[in-house]
Amino acid sequence: MKNLYIVGALGSIGTQTLDIVRQFPDEFRVVGMAVGRNLKLAKELIEEFKPEVICLREGELQLSYNPITYYGDEGLLKIASYHKYENETFVNALVGISGLLPTVEAIKAHKEIALANKETLVVAGDLIKALIKEYNTKLYPIDSEHSAIWQCLQGEKHEDIKRLIITASGGSFRDKSRDELTNVTKEDALKHPNWSMGSKITIDSATMMNKGFEVIEAHYLFDIDYDRIDTILHPGSIVHSMVEFNDGSIKAQIGSADMHTPIAYALRYPHHSAFNSKGLNLLGLKLEFKELSQERFPCLRYAYIAAQKGGCYLAALNAANEAAVSLFLNDKIKFLDIEKIIINEIDNPIYSNYEYTIENVCKLSTEIIEKIKQTWS
Repeated sequence: MKNLYIVGALGSIGTQTLDIVRQFPDEFRVVGMAVGRNLKLAKELIEEFKPEVICLREGELQLSYNPITYYGDEGLLKIASYHKYENETFVNALVGISGLLPTVEAIKAHKEIALANKETLVVAGDLIKALIKEYNTKLYPIDSEHSAIWQCLQGEKHEDIKRLIITASGGSFRDKSRDELTNVTKEDALKHPNWSMGSKITIDSATMMNKGFEVIEAHYLFDIDYDRIDTILHPGSIVHSMVEFNDGSIKAQIGSADMHTPIAYALRYPHHSAFNSKGLNLLGLKLEFKELSQERFPCLRYAYIAAQKGGCYLAALNAANEAAVSLFLNDKIKFLDIEKIIINEIDNPIYSNYEYTIENVCKLSTEIIEKIKQTWS
């Protein structure tokens, strides 16, 4: 029995993780759960899975039993550090920098990490890897792209890898020119052509910052230099990513656009689970690939620039993006202002002066987000 702690349980990744638990009730038990502001759904899921410890963002729940209850950001850390059983896995489905410290606490509690929170590795990849080693635990990716690379690398030698190829759907505006982006709306941006995701990650997909984050994550997950991690436009979202080897051969992981697959693989590794998935019909299948231009998508270019600078520039990259996306979703700025805000921060030489620590990453992130919101609101 694997004991799960799921934070971000009401979001897209969280609810699909619970689908996997329903599918394999003899393998998984939900011990901890952190939920957001949808108290109606929170009550339904808590009553169904009956975790012994919960965290509420706000409000009160009238439940049929009395779980240990925590609140807010401090409660997330309590859930992460809660340690009572063997074989514990922490599923981090939070969005934003708020996912970093819970990951740190879960590692210190010797939990295995199933990671959907991109920001954990983006802002603190070296620090997280050091903690994973120190506490002798493991980290498994949930992102479809990194799960695909992980699967392609099974049985392969690291020295045989030539490059990683991360595919991108192109997001909501993949068929629009730069000029056509001037007056696009929030509603337009949230219409992703292939995937059903939360609002922030859908906007990140439209700017292609999402792909920049995935490049940074891949660097830390698979120990590959940035100049050997490429991105390519693949509108169909059928090939989830690829690995090219030194002999020129390429392995790809393909499947339908269904996040249950990478979630189940992370939770049941090394098994490929049989569950209710629509599968993929190969008959008549056409695979299309195009250049993913960094001129067309400056956010992707600046993700590489921040990654090469390293250290606290990665915190600046994420914080600027987090603040800008929030402003856009709240109708405070235009779509193209997102990249302007990010470029302004990464071009700032000040971040080379900060020591690269978890404390500084968190402090800087808060300061940058507040500064940008005050400047642009």
